[in-house]
Amino acid sequence: MSHSSAHADSHGSDAHGHDAHGEHAKYPFLAHHFDTPAQQFDSGKLGMWVFLATEVLFFGALFVMYAVMRFQSPQVFSYASQYLDTIMGGINTCVLILSSLTMAVGVRAAQTNKKGLLVTCLALTLAGAIGFLVIKYFEYTHKFHLNLKWGQAFYQPASAEEAQLVMVEPKPSVNPVLAITAPNPSAGASSAALVSLPAVDKTAIAPPKAGPDGVSTVSMVEAVDAGSHVAHSEEPHLLDPAMPVNTHRFFAIYYIMTGLHGIHVVIGVGVIGWLLVGAMRGRFNSDYYAPVDFVGLYWHVVDLVWIFLFPLFYLIH
Repeated sequence: MSHSSAHADSHGSDAHGHDAHGEHAKYPFLAHHFDTPAQQFDSGKLGMWVFLATEVLFFGALFVMYAVMRFQSPQVFSYASQYLDTIMGGINTCVLILSSLTMAVGVRAAQTNKKGLLVTCLALTLAGAIGFLVIKYFEYTHKFHLNLKWGQAFYQPASAEEAQLVMVEPKPSVNPVLAITAPNPSAGASSAALVSLPAVDKTAIAPPKAGPDGVSTVSMVEAVDAGSHVAHSEEPHLLDPAMPVNTHRFFAIYYIMTGLHGIHVVIGVGVIGWLLVGAMRGRFNSDYYAPVDFVGLYWHVVDLVWIFLFPLFYLIH
C-alpha cells in the first residue's frame, strides 16, 4: 500500500471502520468535526447538561439569598406576600406546566417523524411561554401602579389622594430646658435637691420611623398575623399601620428572582420560535432531533425554577 493510499484510508474511515466522508454525505446536518450523528448528539447533550448545571448554580445562589433574607425578616415576607396575586401566579404555574408537557410531547414527535404533531406541540409551547409573559406583565404593571417597588420608591405615595391620607411623622416639639439646682457646697453634695421634672406631653414625641431600617411599630407576631388572614390586598400599603419596616426588601428579592426567570422565558420564546420555523420546514426528524431535545431540557429547567418560585413568594402567608 502506498503512502498516499494509506493517508486517504486514514481520513476516509474512523477507528470503528465507518466511512467518515460517507457519514457526512448521508447526514447533511453532521458537523465536520464529528464522525457520526451519535457522537454529535452525545457531545451536544453533554454540553447542554453542563450549561444547565451553571443555571442551577446561578438560581441556587438566589435561593440562598432568599433563605437568608426570610430568616432575618420572617414578618416582612409573611406580611408582604399578601400583595401578590395568588390567582394570577397559579394560572402562570398551570400555563408553564402545560407548556412543559407539550414540549415533551414535541420531542417525542420529532423522534417518531410526526411533523404535524411536532409543529402543533411547539406552537402550543410557544403560546404558553408568551402567555406567561403577558400575565407577568399585567402583574408587574399593577404593582408599579401601586408603588410596590424596591428601595425608597416603595415609601412614596402612589397618588395625590394617598399622599393626603398618609400620616406624616410629626416633628417633636422643643422641650423646655430641664433646670437642675446646683448643689450647695456648704451643705455637701448629698444634700443637693433636684427640681421636679415637668410632665412630658406624649403627643409631642415622634413615633418610630416606619420607613427602611426603622423600628417597627408592631410586634413580629402581630405582623405575621396581619398577613396570614388576607389572601390578597388591594389597599394602599402606606396606610396600613401593621406594615412592618423594611417591607421593600421582599419586593426587591421578588423582582430579582422573578425578573431573571422572566428573562429566561424570553430566551425560551426565541429558541422555541426558531424550532417552530424549522419544524414547519421539515428540518427535524428521527435522524436529527437534537435541537428539539436540547431546547426541551432548557424549558423543563425554566419551568422547574418557577415551580419553586411560586410557593416561596405567593403561598407563604
